[in-house]
Amino acid sequence: MPKVRLAGTVRGERDPNREIRARLLYNLFRKGWDIYNSNGDQRITLCNIERKIIESDAFVFTPAATLEDLFKAVSIFVGYQTLDRHLQGKPTVLLKTDESWDGFYSLLSHLKRLGTVLQDHENYLLAAGCADEVLHLLEASRHNGMPVMERERAGGAPLESYETPPPPNHNGNVCVFCSASISDAVYLREGWEFGRQLARAGLGCVSGAGKSGIMGEVVRGAVEAGGWTGGSNVPHIIELEGLPDGLSSFWLRPDIYTRMEIMIERSDAFVIFPGGSGTVQEMLALMIFKQQGHAAGGKPVVVYNRRVQSGTGFWDPLIRMLGAWCNKDDFTVVDEFEQILPTVERVMESSALTAGSC
Repeated sequence: MPKVRLAGTVRGERDPNREIRARLLYNLFRKGWDIYNSNGDQRITLCNIERKIIESDAFVFTPAATLEDLFKAVSIFVGYQTLDRHLQGKPTVLLKTDESWDGFYSLLSHLKRLGTVLQDHENYLLAAGCADEVLHLLEASRHNGMPVMERERAGGAPLESYETPPPPNHNGNVCVFCSASISDAVYLREGWEFGRQLARAGLGCVSGAGKSGIMGEVVRGAVEAGGWTGGSNVPHIIELEGLPDGLSSFWLRPDIYTRMEIMIERSDAFVIFPGGSGTVQEMLALMIFKQQGHAAGGKPVVVYNRRVQSGTGFWDPLIRMLGAWCNKDDFTVVDEFEQILPTVERVMESSALTAGSC
């Protein structure tokens, strides 16, 4: 029997979504689906999410979305984008009977307009208006197949992991989460310059080890300035995008979740540059860690909310969306490129002082 993974949590007998979930369970069982997480009590972590995806044949997200639900939904979309073979032919449906998913959909639409998301997310994260429609969308997707994402393969065979220790004057590592698809020269120049700034400040540059877009330019700038650079990537993405030259350390990982895990583990602070759905995924992971009291949750996060042509901030929709779940001190927002490095150094120093006083 096909297996569907049901996201969301039922919060007691008075939860208004309890009836919706019961309707979903009835419809799915009646049509021959087995259901994972029917009680809504299973936790997803970076360590187990890939296994949960492999075990399932489809995914359904319920109303009253949480930060973890947003993370899981965008993770599946990123998996579709990067041609993760474990997601091939597996549909995803979001039951939108309240407003909890609106900010998420608006954010992805905003990023598509800006060009950092190239696909129409509504073709992959299917929206249902009622519980009965969920089953129809699942059955239609399994019968007709999922839309095919065509991507050229620019890389070669993956390398082995290797490690080079940071130099003696090392002041810590800054992880830059950013787009691997942006080709606008202004964005690329800022990425290259920020890599150089990190190297000159004695800060290591950690990245997703992509060769293209801002990600590739950040690494190139740091390498050309003689800085220490570390990065992590997975085999199927390396085949799509290739690896940048000059990495001091490279950590090969089997999936995008353990890739994120080591990037976060090896970094002391994070900068969210303009990016796409992968960058959203990484930001959400950091915010979840902060809520859970994870060790990485104490590390500072700086969001570069660059002004775009319309005069709005690149990450305005993300910041609005996170307002429902995050505290104002969970991350620091800067609008100007020149503010990024001074802010990073200030929040890193503040974080170190706080840690030292505990």
